Amino acid sequence: MRRLADAREQVEVWRGVETKARETLELQHLAQAEGDKALAAAVTADLDKLVAQLDALELSLAFSGEYDRRNAILAIHAGAGGTDSQDWTEMLLRMYLRWAEKRDYRTAILDMTPGEEAGIKSVTVEVAGRSAYGYLRAERGVHRLVRLSPFDAAHARHTSFSLVEVLPEVESAAEVNLDPDDLRIDVFRASGKGGQNVQKNATAVRITHLPTGITVSCQNERSQHRNKESALKVLEARLLERELAQKAKDKEKLKGEHVSAAWGNQIRSYILHPYKMVKDHRTGYETSDAEGVLDGDIDDLLGAYQKATLGD
Repeated sequence: MRRLADAREQVEVWRGVETKARETLELQHLAQAEGDKALAAAVTADLDKLVAQLDALELSLAFSGEYDRRNAILAIHAGAGGTDSQDWTEMLLRMYLRWAEKRDYRTAILDMTPGEEAGIKSVTVEVAGRSAYGYLRAERGVHRLVRLSPFDAAHARHTSFSLVEVLPEVESAAEVNLDPDDLRIDVFRASGKGGQNVQKNATAVRITHLPTGITVSCQNERSQHRNKESALKVLEARLLERELAQKAKDKEKLKGEHVSAAWGNQIRSYILHPYKMVKDHRTGYETSDAEGVLDGDIDDLLGAYQKATLGD
């Protein structure tokens, strides 16, 4: 029913654009026939809006995969680079949260492991909204940052890496064969910074899927039950990704290309020194507005990837 509603909505949107285009063309002919400069200016403004809307709709054509219109599970892991890498992971988290906020997507941090000195070692986030997975699948891979390190006394230039994973959220229990007997569930006290926020009860949950060895943990909620629900949601998403990747190894549409544990296969570079530039190495798209990108303005990067992979 949800897919049917989505299809109907898409048809209505395209028909609305068709109607608007026809009306704009008629107004343009009228403005030319009567020499009405004010009307011509208004038509030009309407045309610019229509072109922008068509550009956005063009991206929707890329969302033809079975899972593209689903919610997404986003995971970010610090790689090589120590404290700088952990700080970079936190910067990426902020970038994606700001992007989701601008699109009116709902986000929830399911699990987060803070760094020893600063930043984040790893974080898992649920991103809920139409086509969240379709958009964010462009982000899976290694992200590289080059900047003057705020954690280096000499203020030297450092290179940091973080790995981004994107999984489609499971919508039905029938999609994943999850046998309760295959699960080992451990509970423990949630980690914290100390003080009044230290958990006195064991509310954090770690679930291990014994047949595959996949382990997920969640500790951000104060309720053990809520943490267990979140952990199961992430586990189901990981099992779905694993199952589908095995069925489609040739194209690797869901999992993407294999990423080396050496963190040497960055998909995108963010340069903050000696100049400012963000470049996607898969599409060649680049921009000098690094601050805007890190503030969540990543739609052009996502769009370039979707257009480049349209029809794959």
